[in-house]
Amino acid sequence: MPKTILYARVSTADQTLSHQKAQAEKAGFVIDEVVSDHGVSGVSSVLSDRPEGKRLYDKLREGDVLVVRWVDRLGRNYQDVTDTIREFMRRGVVVRTVINNMTFDGATRDPMQEAVRDALIAFMAASAQAQAEATKEAQRAGIDAAKANPRKYRGKKPSYDGDTLAVVVEMLGQGAGASSVAKQTGLSRQTVLRIKEDPAAAQAALERWAS
Repeated sequence: MPKTILYARVSTADQTLSHQKAQAEKAGFVIDEVVSDHGVSGVSSVLSDRPEGKRLYDKLREGDVLVVRWVDRLGRNYQDVTDTIREFMRRGVVVRTVINNMTFDGATRDPMQEAVRDALIAFMAASAQAQAEATKEAQRAGIDAAKANPRKYRGKKPSYDGDTLAVVVEMLGQGAGASSVAKQTGLSRQTVLRIKEDPAAAQAALERWAS
């Protein structure tokens, strides 16, 4: 019997497996099994090289559904993400995302539909890589600010963690409105707007409270 498997990549202490699973269930997914990698970067490691990523390749069968919060859980490199999704589609696995409820499968044989699907995969993979680069830049800015002002008051503790911040930035980057993002993440609309105005400052706030 086909299974619905959630794959979660938890790369920092701010991200949690339970948060990603809760998001998937809230979106209506009935998860049969969870496979997760902890403390693994999507920038420096491809899915097939991660401990549980390897197991995922062995577990998935034709007709199974692979659920991920977004494609950045599979990787943060354009080529890696596109190769991974296409490999799963060739195997008859359906890949679905929690954010925006996207579905990718290899069932269609219509060339126009294939072209649209492949273009969308490419766009999302490119967005994942661009977001990874933007996050790294924001982290560097936060670290530099902390070094420049080691005794500076940390300000109010952020109401979001690193995982939630990534979701907000991703959704805003895809054109979602502040109200929609707030509803999805549980943050206030004002917090979402502050993140939208200055994502580097939002990341810096997390860095200050992590120190």
